[in-house]
Amino acid sequence: MDHSYAPKEPLPALTTDLRPLVVSALDQILTKESELLELWGEELRYVAMDAADLDYRARTQSGCIPPHLVSRLLELGHAGIVEFWAGHEEWFCAREWARLLGEQGRRAEALEMLDPYLATGWWTATRTTADLLESWGRPDEAIALSRSRMEDGHPLALEFHSRLLARHGRDDEAFHLLRPHVQDWFIAAALVDVADGAGRDDEAAELLAAQIPDEHRCDSPWCCRGLDPDMAIGLLATIRERQGRVDDAIALLRTRDKTSLNNRDQLADLLARQNRIEELHVYAATEPFGIAARRLAELLEERDDMEGAIAAYRQGRAASFCPGNVAVDLAQLLARHGRGEEAVEVMRAVADAPGGAEDWIVHMLCTLYTNQGRPQDGLAYLDALAAARGGQEEWDLFWIRLPLMAACGRIHEALEDARAHPEGATQYAAPHIAELLAGAGRTEEAVAVLRPHAPANSHDLAKYLIDLGRAEEAVTVLHQDKPRPPQPSAAAWSEDPPF
Repeated sequence: MDHSYAPKEPLPALTTDLRPLVVSALDQILTKESELLELWGEELRYVAMDAADLDYRARTQSGCIPPHLVSRLLELGHAGIVEFWAGHEEWFCAREWARLLGEQGRRAEALEMLDPYLATGWWTATRTTADLLESWGRPDEAIALSRSRMEDGHPLALEFHSRLLARHGRDDEAFHLLRPHVQDWFIAAALVDVADGAGRDDEAAELLAAQIPDEHRCDSPWCCRGLDPDMAIGLLATIRERQGRVDDAIALLRTRDKTSLNNRDQLADLLARQNRIEELHVYAATEPFGIAARRLAELLEERDDMEGAIAAYRQGRAASFCPGNVAVDLAQLLARHGRGEEAVEVMRAVADAPGGAEDWIVHMLCTLYTNQGRPQDGLAYLDALAAARGGQEEWDLFWIRLPLMAACGRIHEALEDARAHPEGATQYAAPHIAELLAGAGRTEEAVAVLRPHAPANSHDLAKYLIDLGRAEEAVTVLHQDKPRPPQPSAAAWSEDPPF
């Protein structure tokens, strides 16, 4: 059997040149292949992004370009780098680039930029996109987007969606959505805000009153998870004040076990709003954190009663078990009004008291000395303090002398002393030394000091590299930050603390 593939008869001669046809066919094949690769690349981009990973990096600002460095890149003309990384899993770049595109009227491009992040189901991307849509006058699209996440069961979507509805005249609908979930404190807070526009204050007050037990008060942060009694009392007091029942609101707030939240005191704020100055004076004289004294002093300062504000702080300091905090507030007030010498005296008295020379107190005192043009007095104080402690000066106090020495023109000596310090080669000393160098225009040396400690000081190192025009290198440093822990890819959000 003849297995030869050679034709038994010669082929007829071709009368047509097929080369143009072959070239055209190959060109079509290559074009189609390029389109497929581009499509596959886009699909891979969506698959590669992981909500849990994005969330971890955004919350900890590790392994990514943080917001302040995104701003720095743009400020120094590195917009191309921000645009590139916006499309490569750098959330803070994407968020800022989308905002800039929106300002330029390129809103479709802005949304396209956020699409891969949104596709992961990550709540932060959802909220950012909805906020942009709302700011562009497209609330219906924002509402539809937040509703989809709410229906998926995201724990933060209900509050956001309801507030969004209320901002656009749908208060009743928002109230109806929130009402069954009043046991959660952030939902309860939203309910109180929404109730105002919906005209349903009485109903909201009834719901909150039911959450306040007659006798029980929490004795630890882990006692009542969700809406604790003190939170319910505060929200109910908000409604009573809004209804004009100020005395009832005050009486409620006086029943609280915990009087302050986020360094504010609701009763002090209420008394100030209602111009009940005498009652605020009485309260400030006994409130143990000094927060009421600060609110009274703020009010008096607004009314140009400087002496009254000073007296309020002095009274509050006497009553507070945090006298250092009140002293700092008083010193800042005096410094704002050109009475820096008195501010120094206030802080010096605190620092000289037994156990008063804590690092933050000493830092405030030395900052005031510098601002008064007296850095040498700050150094003299630190020298005396070190001598009183047997010549020992740990880094948490030592670093305070570096800017004082720089202000005295002793930068070379400051650097020698810092490097000779027992803790001078540590990762926590490096940023202070680098700042001293950069302030003297020696940024390259600042980079050299920080580089051995790059993982711990990546943000500082990257900033100096950006300032030197080495933006790509800065991004590389940032990406070498903390390794990201393994996260389940199905997790679209996290309620865990960032550290």
